Amino acid sequence: MNPDELADRLERAAENLGPAVERRIRHVGEVGRAMIRANASGRPGPNIITGDYWASWQTVTRGIPYGAECSIRTDRPQARRLEFGFTGFDSLGRYYDQPPFAHVGPAIPAIELMLRQSMRDAVEEVLE
Repeated sequence: MNPDELADRLERAAENLGPAVERRIRHVGEVGRAMIRANASGRPGPNIITGDYWASWQTVTRGIPYGAECSIRTDRPQARRLEFGFTGFDSLGRYYDQPPFAHVGPAIPAIELMLRQSMRDAVEEVLE
């Protein structure tokens, strides 16, 4: 391949990289949310009582130049206590000795592996 062909190929790859990464980041975010929800569906994670906490998990993905970013999050105040546990008095003076019911932490290694593979796949796709 001559240098001009290589330059053209790399330029096309750069133009297509952002959308390819965004598609994969969106997918990883959705699968990650599903993993967290699965972990928050009973022991050893938290039990589902009303379903409100489980349903509160959401993904927010947005494209950025040459890529994307995604957050998997909840706005529920009990998230930190459920994940890490809590021992002590709350703001109303009630005492708690709540053990952790980890549901996010156990999902992180699998999400990380999937993310790494997805980025490899995106680069491979745009260089084909």
